[in-house]
Amino acid sequence: MEAGVRWRRAGRERPGRRGRVVAGFAVVVAGLLLFHRGVPGSVGSLLESFLPWFGPVVVVLFGLALLRRSGVALVALVLPVASWAYVCGGLLLPGEGAGSGAYGLVVVQHNVSDENPDPAGTARALAGAGVDLVALEELVPPALSVYEEVLASAYPYHAVHGTVGLWSKHPLAGVRPVDLRPRGITEPWDRGLRAVARTPHGEVAVYVAHLPSVRVRASGLASSRRDESAGRLGDAVAAEEAGTVILLGDLNGTVDDRGLDPLTSRWASPGAASPSASPPPSRWPASTRSWPVRRPSAGSAPCPPPAATTCRSSPGSRRTPPRGRGRPATPPRPRSPRP
Repeated sequence: MEAGVRWRRAGRERPGRRGRVVAGFAVVVAGLLLFHRGVPGSVGSLLESFLPWFGPVVVVLFGLALLRRSGVALVALVLPVASWAYVCGGLLLPGEGAGSGAYGLVVVQHNVSDENPDPAGTARALAGAGVDLVALEELVPPALSVYEEVLASAYPYHAVHGTVGLWSKHPLAGVRPVDLRPRGITEPWDRGLRAVARTPHGEVAVYVAHLPSVRVRASGLASSRRDESAGRLGDAVAAEEAGTVILLGDLNGTVDDRGLDPLTSRWASPGAASPSASPPPSRWPASTRSWPVRRPSAGSAPCPPPAATTCRSSPGSRRTPPRGRGRPATPPRPRSPRP
């Protein structure tokens, strides 16, 4: 009898207990996916930047469940699989109207990098994209003159303010800077502009912005300056008089990052259940083509959003510029007169 007890303890676990740890992790992952907004502060903001990467975690848990031959763990994994599909499954689907070809406005935005060793190559790649609008960030001398020279033939209209610029095939009017400077920054910091593009589909207000960088720390995301600039940009977009607004830029964030709520809360997509239901284009590291942490808000359009996006190669830059295609804007809503 004693030997039998010892054999049971040293041998296999009882089937009911097998895989309980894996099942517990599965429940935790599902909870974080569904209730990430409940995680407070910068830790929650950091979590929201990595939501798609819970997919590989689920795959690992699935492998462990098979290894443990645990029915309990396999059943528990239904929770994170369903949660991931609900939160991130849209990343695997084509944009609304993708492939139809019926687009009225095609735009591209790109952080060209202030350390770009081949600005001419980057400019030629952008000029060959055949888009209507090109928004660039991290424009610095002497590279700025190179972009102006190479893009001039394809884009006769352009505006530059500080380190951001907009090139257009259509006339630009109403160009003005947008103040995004966070408190505490005293040096020159000009990273926002606004212009009206007079397209064949009507006038479109175009904002180009480069928000401050964020840093990942043990305490979460250090993003207070980025969040403050996002608030300023959100106020500017909210006060815009034009009926159609496109926002292009490097926002150093993701559509799920709560720090960008002043912008993503204004996201409008016909038939979308929520503002983030039609996320903006991805930004891919040019050297690796790796999956982004989360579709970063590299470009967005409160009305209308891009119907489809692609990524193009860009020599010399750390990133690959996303290209968005959208249909002609719907007529602007009537506005009540201001008092």
